Amino acid sequence: MTGMTEDSAVNDGGRRVRVVLVDDHRMFRTGVQAEIGETARTGVEVVGEAADVDQAVTVITATRPEVVLLDVHLPGGGGVEVLRRCAPLMAAAENPVRFLALSVSDAAEDVIGVIRGGARGYVTKTITGTDLVDSVFRVQEGDAVFSPRLAGFVLDAFASTDAPPVDEDLDRLTQREREVLRLIARGYAYKEIAKQLFISVKTVESHVSAVLRKLQLSNRHELTRWATARRLV
Repeated sequence: MTGMTEDSAVNDGGRRVRVVLVDDHRMFRTGVQAEIGETARTGVEVVGEAADVDQAVTVITATRPEVVLLDVHLPGGGGVEVLRRCAPLMAAAENPVRFLALSVSDAAEDVIGVIRGGARGYVTKTITGTDLVDSVFRVQEGDAVFSPRLAGFVLDAFASTDAPPVDEDLDRLTQREREVLRLIARGYAYKEIAKQLFISVKTVESHVSAVLRKLQLSNRHELTRWATARRLV
């Protein structure tokens, strides 16, 4: 995110919003906190942070914020898993928790996945602090918010009254297998994947074997080409 000026993102009309930050990079969470978390100026109060799915669900359940800033790629199942487990909070009749995806990824599959999961919007990490504060308040009020280029993905996916196209190959994979697939396609070693997902190297190997079998691929090079062709990387 680009930096805000001293006078930017000034709170308008005494608005207040309680926010939880969910991202597995501590330095990024610290940066967001510094950009938007000066409550007297922006009206945003950061009431909790989390680095993985389990932490996120625990913190969100305990604090019941108005808005959650949610990264898409998280250890433990990703942002979609957080949305799934927090569905009752999103559906609450009073004070529902609303989610705004904030991710480095601009892949169509990531955008559509979290919107289908219940997020109210999706913005990329190139957003300015001023615009992020504005987006948080808009989501709090029930608006849908997207970075300009990403809105087209959602319109394309949901404009038709017919069911959206289904990628049968991708649907054969579990959420964890998809996470491993993306990391393999990005060039991560098995040890790096194990560390990022908090699983053993042997478990990573099992997931890779399952992915190759389900997709009828022979090696990680074919897997990378397959994932790149579907814009999953």
